[in-house]
Amino acid sequence: MAENNQPIYILPEDTRRFLGRDAQRMNILAGKVLAETIRTTLGPKGMDKMLTDNLGDVVITNDGTTILQEMDIAHPAAKILVELSKKQENVVGDGTTTTVIIAGELLAKAENLLDNGIHSSTIILGYRKAMAKVYEILEDISIDAKDDETLLKVAMTAMTGKGFDYSKEQLGKLVVDAVLKVEEEGKVDKDNINVQRISGGSISDSKIIDGVLIDKGRAVNNMPKEIKNAKIALLKYPIELKDLETDGKIKITSPTQIQAFTSNEKKLIKDMVNKIVDSGANVLFAQKGIDDLALHYLSKAGILAIKRTKKSDIKRLEKATGAKLITNINDLDATHLGEAGIVHEKKIFDQELIFVEKSKNPKATSIILRGSTKYVTFEIERALDDALGVVSATLEDGKVVGGGGSPEIEIAKQLKKYAETISGREQLAIEEFAKALESIPSTLAENAGLDTIDMLVALRGAHEKSKYAGLDISKGEVADMKELGILEPERTKKQAIGSATEAVEMILRIDDLIAARGGLEQTGTDDDGLDHSGMPPTGMPPMM
Repeated sequence: MAENNQPIYILPEDTRRFLGRDAQRMNILAGKVLAETIRTTLGPKGMDKMLTDNLGDVVITNDGTTILQEMDIAHPAAKILVELSKKQENVVGDGTTTTVIIAGELLAKAENLLDNGIHSSTIILGYRKAMAKVYEILEDISIDAKDDETLLKVAMTAMTGKGFDYSKEQLGKLVVDAVLKVEEEGKVDKDNINVQRISGGSISDSKIIDGVLIDKGRAVNNMPKEIKNAKIALLKYPIELKDLETDGKIKITSPTQIQAFTSNEKKLIKDMVNKIVDSGANVLFAQKGIDDLALHYLSKAGILAIKRTKKSDIKRLEKATGAKLITNINDLDATHLGEAGIVHEKKIFDQELIFVEKSKNPKATSIILRGSTKYVTFEIERALDDALGVVSATLEDGKVVGGGGSPEIEIAKQLKKYAETISGREQLAIEEFAKALESIPSTLAENAGLDTIDMLVALRGAHEKSKYAGLDISKGEVADMKELGILEPERTKKQAIGSATEAVEMILRIDDLIAARGGLEQTGTDDDGLDHSGMPPTGMPPMM
C-alpha cells in the first residue's frame, strides 16, 4: 500500500484473480464437468457423441480422446485432462475415457475432503500412498499370458461396444496378425502398421497386406502399373525448376533467345531424370512435386513414379525397403536405393493404391479397412487403433487383467483394508480414492441401464470369492471375466489410474488462478461478472 492508502496495481485492470478455495473450486468443477461429458460413452452399451465444427464437418464417435480433441475446450484445468487422455492414447491406445472419469471422481472426492477441512497437501499424500498400493495390487491380480488366443480376446474386448460387434472377431484377427508381423524382439512399433480406409463395401471386405500401402496412384497413366524386382528411390528434392526467391525479369529480344531459354529448362529437367535413371532406380517416391516434363521423361524410361508421398509413408518405405531419403538429387546413387519383390498399382472400389510387397524388411504391414460410408470407416479405424494399442501392450508386457470393472472393484476392496492400517487424515484420502475407482463399474452398469447400487453390492460380494468378478453387460449380471475371456492389458489400468492421480495432484496444488479478462470470458465469465458455464460465482480480490 502507498502512504495515501491507495492500492498499487501490479496486474492490468482487465485481469481477474481467484485465490485459495475459489481457485480450487473452479478447477475441480471444470474437471468434474468434463468427466460427466464423456461418462455416458463408457462400456459396451455406451452412447455416441455427434460433434460438428464451423465448416459443418460431422464426427460421430464414442472414443474419449476424439471427443475431447474435437471439443473447443478453453478452461486451463480441463485442458490438463485433455492432455491426460492424449497421453493415455499414446502410451496404451485404449482407456482414455476411463482415465478422465477416474480423474473427475478423484477431484469430486477431494472436494468433499476439502469441505471437511482437510488440507490439499494431506489429500495429495493420501492419494500418493493409495497409488503406490494400486501398483502392488495390479501385480497381484494380473494374469501372465501373451499367446495368440489371449491377444485376440484383448483385441475383441477393446472393440466391444463400438457399433460393429458382429465383425469384432474378424477385425481382431487382422489386428493380432498385423502386430505379430511387425513385432521385433518383444517390441512393437505401431508406425509400421498402416491402416488405409476405403469407403464402399462392407467391413467383412477388410484384409491385411504384407508390405506398405500408399494411398496414391501412378503420377501419370502411361507409366508401368507393375514393377518386379523393384529398385526404389526416395526423394525429398522436387523434380521441377525452382521459382526465383525474389522478383526478376528476363528481357528477350529475339525468338532464338526464347528457344534457348526453353531448351535450357528442358536440359535441367532432363539432367535430373538422368540422375534417377543412372542410379538404377525403376520406382520413384517423391515427397514433393514432379514437373510434367519430368514425368514424360520418367515414363519413357519405364520408371513408376508417385509424387507428393506423405512423410509418414516415406518413413515406412525407408524401414521396409532399406531405401534412404535423398534431399539433393545430385547425391543419388545405387547405394541409396531400396528393394522390393514387386510394386504395383491396384484399384479398390474407386481408389487407386500402390502396393509395395515382398520388401527387404518384412516387418511392415498394412490393413485395408472397408465400410459403407466414411463415417463408418472413421469410427472403425478409431476402434482398430485402440485394439492395435492394447494388443501391442499385451505382447510387450505379457500381463492382462479382467475387464468389466473387475480390477477397480478388487483394487477398491484392498485399498479400504489398506486404509485401516494408515494413521492420520491420509486414511480418509485413501478411502475416498477407493470409492472413486468404483465409479468405473458403476458407470458401466448405469450406461447399460442396470441398477448401479444392486450391481455394486453384487460385485463386492462376488469379490469375496473371485478377484476376476466383473459385469457381463450382455446378460446384465456378475460373472468371472477370466472365464468369459473379457481381458485388458495391465498397462491400461496402471497408466489410467497413475496418470489420473498425477493430473489430480497438479490441479489440487493450484491455489491461485490469474487470467486476463478475455481468457476468463472463454471459460464462461462475462463482463457482467456472472458465470454462464455452470461455474459458481466467485469474488475477485483487488490486485494489490
